[in-house]
Amino acid sequence: MKKLWAVFLTLTGVALLIAAVLFAVGYFRPAEAGLQIKTTPEATVFIDGVEVGKTPYQAKRKPGEAVIRLVPVPGEKPLATYETRVTLVSKIETVINREFGETEETSQGETISFEKTGGKEAALSIVSIPDSAQISIDGTPRAFAPYKTSLFAPGKHDIGVSAPNYLERTFEIRTLAGYKLTVVVKLAPSGETSPEAPKEEEIRRCLEGNICRCTGYQSIVQAVLKAGKAMEALKRPKTSKARAAVSEVVS
Repeated sequence: MKKLWAVFLTLTGVALLIAAVLFAVGYFRPAEAGLQIKTTPEATVFIDGVEVGKTPYQAKRKPGEAVIRLVPVPGEKPLATYETRVTLVSKIETVINREFGETEETSQGETISFEKTGGKEAALSIVSIPDSAQISIDGTPRAFAPYKTSLFAPGKHDIGVSAPNYLERTFEIRTLAGYKLTVVVKLAPSGETSPEAPKEEEIRRCLEGNICRCTGYQSIVQAVLKAGKAMEALKRPKTSKARAAVSEVVS
């Protein structure tokens, strides 16, 4: 009996020792989350108020919510800092790309993060700034932002986000079964401006001397006004007002 008791105590001690060693090396700790940050130009990275390095930055972090602040390295012109809140997920890498401008409006980039949902399907959510930008997936226009789908093919995909008078953003994502991938895309103005729809006075002036004025050009003028309104709407990000303008001409 004493021998059995001694064997039991020995085995228990060995098990406790192994458990302590495994805990010490982090076996029982949650798997770390990945974080990758790339910027143009170089920036200092702060996480939860603590400076952790400069870009390009790549590290393993404790899973959970984190506040990321990027401060551009001083150069010829002052550039706008960037701050965002992300949720770091175990075994998943969150990606932040940022191209700094002198203001928030002229800056651009995207933040790609994951959220565990369970199930066998992948989910995708794309939000754009400005709103209603066109979303292309693998070279095919799909919809206008905000775009959401809970039935998306897992794997690598090429994403394009564009809007009139803004610089297009293109990047690659990798969706995973059981996770929702969220992309927040910020577009920068291109500096171009779309021509305004012609005014009635301009239309009448252009029509003078070209065709009979017995009807006062009224129906023709109205048709040109509607067409100009629709073309102007098509050159803007799609909103309910733009769609209504196009529908009015089509009908």
